[in-house]
Amino acid sequence: MNVYVNQTITIQTLRIEGLSNSSVLQIGTSGVIKPISYAANTGGFTEPAPAMIQPFGGVVELPTAGPLVPLAP
Repeated sequence: MNVYVNQTITIQTLRIEGLSNSSVLQIGTSGVIKPISYAANTGGFTEPAPAMIQPFGGVVELPTAGPLVPLAP
């Protein structure tokens, strides 16, 4: 089945407080939204970030062996 949509959208002011990773801003209809991701060093950092600190003291240690995301066998 084919659906054809003709539309006119007029936006006087559009205020966006924030968009984060995996956000989609859609105005109007869309047949397909293809995901795309870019990682950029916009801050110009040259060394790793400092270690995370737990709320009540101590340093968070991340596991180094195995995948960080559990994958099905």
